[in-house]
Formats: sequence, C-alpha cells, structure tokens
Amino acid sequence: MTISMYQASVPRLVNSLSNLDKILDKTRAHVEAKKLDEAILVNFRLFPDMFPMSRQVQIACDAAKGVVARLAGAEIPADADTEQTLGDLKARIAKTIAFIEGFTPAQIDGTEDKEIITKRGDKETHYTGIQFLLGHALPNVYFHVTTTYNILRHNGVEIGKRDFLGTP
Repeated sequence: MTISMYQASVPRLVNSLSNLDKILDKTRAHVEAKKLDEAILVNFRLFPDMFPMSRQVQIACDAAKGVVARLAGAEIPADADTEQTLGDLKARIAKTIAFIEGFTPAQIDGTEDKEIITKRGDKETHYTGIQFLLGHALPNVYFHVTTTYNILRHNGVEIGKRDFLGTP
C-alpha cells in the first residue's frame, strides 16, 4: 500500500492545528482560573532570541497553508500577523484549517516530484514535493506547535502528550 501526498499532508496538518487549538482552549481556562494576564503567555519566549508564543502559532499556520498551497499550485494567502490574544490566535488556526481543508486529494496527489522553490531573501532552495513536505514543511509545523506547547507547559498550563498528539 502506498500513502498519498494528500493523506501525508492535509489530515496530518489539520490534526496538528486542531490539537493546537484545543491546547489554546486549555490555556484560556488556565488564564481564567489563575486570573492571569493572557498577554504574558501570548508574548512569552523560552529564551530571548526565540520568537514569542504568538509568532510560533503564526509560523505553524503559515507553514501548513504554504505546503498545501505549493503542492496544489495555489496562491498562498497572506496574513497580517497582528494576533495579540488567544482568541486571535484561535481564529488564525481556524482560518488556516478551513483553507487547507478546501483542497482535494486530486489537487495534491501525484506531487511527489513537483518542483518546489522557496525564497528567503536572495536564497532559493529547490525541493521535490515529497522532500518539501516530509523534510521541511511537516517538521517545521511540528517544531512550532511543539515550541508553543513547551512555552505553555513551562508556564503551568496543564497539558500533556495526549494534548499534543490528539487522536490521529
């Protein structure tokens, strides 16, 4: 049995972002129970040279929509990166999930060898579709979701491995 590019991307990304959304629900409950200022968590960094929690969520969403759009040959929607509250971040996640769920297997399957070129400044990186998905995009999404999880766990939000994994 072979696995399709669609099955390796869209359901996995939706699962990870849905789990992140539920983690933010637990964060909101934690903030309310402890009477905390949610801005402290939204802006918290594990280390001074790392991005804050809000940026971790934004990058996870951008990476998810970016890989699916690139594989499908679609335009990647741009977001303003202005989220400042847990509600804003949850809305960003919901918008991203809706976008990637809008793609069909027919749009994604068969893109294993598709040329994907990313640009960062003047640097171009060339991938095949499968290299980009498995070697760059999925690890990038997981990294930023994990970092968000770690920021929140470090700050006392009662979340565990099951919250991160959800029900794959």
